[in-house]
This record gives sequence, structure tokens and C-alpha cells, in this order.
Amino acid sequence: MGTTKNVTISGDENIKIIDAEHPEQETTTKPTAKKIRSKKYVSKNSQVDKTIKYELNKAVEMVKKLSYTKFDGTVEAHLIVKEAGISANVSFPHSTGKSVRAAIFSESLIEELTNGVINFDILIATAADMPKLTKFAKLLGPKGLMPNPKSGTLTSNPEGKKKELEAGKVSVKTEKKAPLMHVGVGKVSMETVKLAENVQALLDALQGKVVKLTLSATMSPSVKVIIEK
Repeated sequence: MGTTKNVTISGDENIKIIDAEHPEQETTTKPTAKKIRSKKYVSKNSQVDKTIKYELNKAVEMVKKLSYTKFDGTVEAHLIVKEAGISANVSFPHSTGKSVRAAIFSESLIEELTNGVINFDILIATAADMPKLTKFAKLLGPKGLMPNPKSGTLTSNPEGKKKELEAGKVSVKTEKKAPLMHVGVGKVSMETVKLAENVQALLDALQGKVVKLTLSATMSPSVKVIIEK
């Protein structure tokens, strides 16, 4: 018999209850406290039919129009996948607008780490470097920066990995105890087709493990998306 979990996706007012073995059998329940929304959000939300799912390009177009920040907001994909612990490497065909600072472990980096200075988003190392890195586990571990083979940051080709990451290849994974992912796929100002292609690249990398997908901007209602089988 399947395990039932309570999970929610950004922008939804209901909590979705999904059977891990039978994700198509879902029910909804109201949360105990309803979030108070701004007048702008309520106005934009009234433009979305929450009872239907939209084709990917249409969903992207809607999110772009629904965004109400004065700055260039981020478009984010919110996914329910089949189980917690799923991860994947994604090569986005277009820049997501977020620059990645990838560093290769070196002797010069040791001094910075000793002083508690972190000037990178991702740290890459070889197996031979790990004995020197272990003493920084308390600094790097809680931030998810310790190199490891699962994410590809522990490698025999650190230069090649650095180029991949800086070119837009990223590692995505679920929340620690829930089958949820929240992944930035680009900026509101990007062309619809480019945003859609980035979302499709994410879906392709997860290889049919996505149960449900919605899109939203930094400040916008969410839009449900049809997942092509």
C-alpha cells in the first residue's frame, strides 16, 4: 500500500496529498491558516484558471505577464517528483541569468577557508585533495559545498567540470525529506521559447520522474503545466 505525504507547491493554496505509489490518485485539504495575499497578487491570480493545466509555452507566456515585480524576476519551476532523494544534472540550453562561481581546490584556497572566507558557489576537487579538505567539513558541509562524486564535483578532471558548470550545467535535487524541487530556469525578460526550452531540459534530465509541475515568477501566481508523456 502506498505512503501518503502532505506536500505543497509554491503558489497553491491547497495542500496536495499524493500516494507515492499511485500519484494520479490525489486529494486536497485546506490548510489551517490561509496566507494573506496582496491586492496585486489577488488581481493577477484571478487571471489564472486553477482547474486546468496549460501547455508549456502558454504557461511560460502567462507567468511572464503575471509577474508584477519592478525588477527582472526569476522564473522558477516547482516540481513534485516520485520520491525524495532524486537528483539530476541539467545542461540548460540558455543562460538562466544566474552566474555560477566555481572554484577548484588549491593551496591558495586553504588560506581563505582557514579564515572562513568562501568566494564560490561550487567547489571542485580531486580524490587526492580530500584529506586536506576534511578539516573544513564543518565550514563547507552545512552549506552543501563539500565536493562529492554524486554531484560530479569530486572528479579527476576539475578543469573540465569547471567549464561545464560555468556554461550552465547544474545539479538539481529534491528537498531533504520531501519529493519537491524548486529550480530557477531563467528571467522574466527572456524570450518565451528560451524559457520553455530550459524547462524542457529540466524535465528531460529527470527522465519521467516528475509527477506535477507548476511555474511562477519571483512575485506572481503559479501556473500548472501539462507534462508531456
